[in-house]
Amino acid sequence: METAQSRQQAAPGAFTAFARFVVCGGGVGLASSFAVAALAAWLPWGLANAVISVVSTLLATELHARFTFGAGGHATWRQHTQSAGSAVAAYAVTCAAMFALQQLVAAPGAVLEQVVYLSASALAGVARFAVLRLVVFARNRSQAAATAARTPRPVQATVARASAPAGPAALSRAA
Repeated sequence: METAQSRQQAAPGAFTAFARFVVCGGGVGLASSFAVAALAAWLPWGLANAVISVVSTLLATELHARFTFGAGGHATWRQHTQSAGSAVAAYAVTCAAMFALQQLVAAPGAVLEQVVYLSASALAGVARFAVLRLVVFARNRSQAAATAARTPRPVQATVARASAPAGPAALSRAA
């Protein structure tokens, strides 16, 4: 069973966490961009983006809890809720970017839409990384550190050896 102390030691540094964030969050974001485009064929784009944003946020929060920030397990409801707050801001950024594109270009192609959507997602992603690292998963690391500080460490006992050889007479005295 993993202890709070070993989880604390497993928490990655900023560079490692950002690299993991890019791989996990970027992978989910890239898949989401294609899912939004596919779902928008049946639903209005804003609704398709909302549905995909909810699903991808749940998935990404789990990945970040387990791998990115070294929380060592499932994300809590508090972490999902806080992560959802940053996702709402990301949703607003992507919607604003796509709305601006629709206003500026009469009939944007799929490639231009993807470039705009992914660029807006990347900008929102950097902001989300900061929020997740400094707010959402930071408490988890500080709680683990506090628990590790309160947990008593095992004391190593040393056994002194007698200078006389342990023969039958010494064993009978010890008993």
